[in-house]
Amino acid sequence: MSQRDTLLHLFAGGCGGTVGAIVTCPLEVIKTRLQSSGLALRTVYFQQVQLGISGAGMVRPAASMSPGLLQVLKSILEKEGPRSLFRGLGPNLVGVAPSRAIYFASYSKAKELYNGVFVPNSNIVHMFSAGSAAFITNSLMNPIWMVKTRMQLDRRVRGMKPRNALQCARYVYHTEGVRGFYRGLTASYAGISETIICFVIYEGLKKHMKAGHLSSSPAPSNNKGSTNFLGLMLAAAFSKGCASCIAYPHEVIRTRLREEGTKYQTFCQTARLVAREEGYAAFYRGLLAQLVRQIPNTAIVLSTYELIVYLLEDHAK
Repeated sequence: MSQRDTLLHLFAGGCGGTVGAIVTCPLEVIKTRLQSSGLALRTVYFQQVQLGISGAGMVRPAASMSPGLLQVLKSILEKEGPRSLFRGLGPNLVGVAPSRAIYFASYSKAKELYNGVFVPNSNIVHMFSAGSAAFITNSLMNPIWMVKTRMQLDRRVRGMKPRNALQCARYVYHTEGVRGFYRGLTASYAGISETIICFVIYEGLKKHMKAGHLSSSPAPSNNKGSTNFLGLMLAAAFSKGCASCIAYPHEVIRTRLREEGTKYQTFCQTARLVAREEGYAAFYRGLLAQLVRQIPNTAIVLSTYELIVYLLEDHAK
């Protein structure tokens, strides 16, 4: 039964992640465009034209003059067409199910290991387990996320046929070799802090909810936990939002490292360049799109997951 339940939850988690990836893909594309250096270059050019500046002097993009979420959306629709809002969806769908499987399997093994080192099932065990699982998942899945980012940054005018995932992967291999698929991996490792922060806040909210008896209404035995579903969903969305705000700069650095033919080489060098040339506000470009995407994505993933688990468990009885 335990093995069947594990497979059931892995399947449900994969389905939830797939539905969430499809629905929120346009926001993912907009967020990636806002993070890219291409946006910074166009902002500099816009400022030079507005101010009547000629030549190649350095102009730092002002945060207030950077395009917003709706402006980027309008630009993509006008110049590239609605289909461009779903670029990178293929690699995302290919990667979401195995990445969840790898994460849960790694988390389970790490938890078993750390339970023998620390106090069993303590917060520190969960934190180390989550960090270890994220480290393994990022290491194995980075090539897929790299291809996804390249496809999202590919600006083809309306009517031009965009490269598919396989063509993009072949191009990366021929131009940059195997190492090209691991660009941005150091930034992904830095992003493990986001997973840990999210977990700490989420677990704290769960304890607070249990202590406050928020789920006061009785629930049928075959719907265990359903009365607390909304609270858990809000807790997950809030904790992910807080973690994203705190650890967001690593996403901007990761996107810059994955761009094609750029001056960005290492994590620290990229951080210095962005801070010097564009200011610290550049580390938070695309944050609004990320937050707007995360809340519905969390709700979609959790609701789809719970629905599939309920239907399959009910069918098995």
